[in-house]
Amino acid sequence: MINYNGRRFGPADAPEESGRVALYRQEGDLLWGEFTGGLARRGSLAGTCGPDGRLDFAYCMVLESGEVISGHCTSMPRILDDGRIQLDEVWQRYGPHQAVGVSRLHEIR
Repeated sequence: MINYNGRRFGPADAPEESGRVALYRQEGDLLWGEFTGGLARRGSLAGTCGPDGRLDFAYCMVLESGEVISGHCTSMPRILDDGRIQLDEVWQRYGPHQAVGVSRLHEIR
């Protein structure tokens, strides 16, 4: 099982430009984290990590505009050639900001 504790992740397409960084914590199969940057003033997540490293979590965030967003995400890990973790995410937002999408994160060292 992948241990995500203390690992940081950012958008794969432009991590430096977005400034968005997520810090993950883990104890056993319990996963939680916080993120900032991009359009998010602050965000948090809580969920579980499967034996194959698959993440299943809920998230909430406050945007720069003051809007509050919540949703669900599943992430599948892949180990890159340089040893970093890539997370392929499928997410869904709820409420007035309903949306579905996919994203990709890379571990930041």
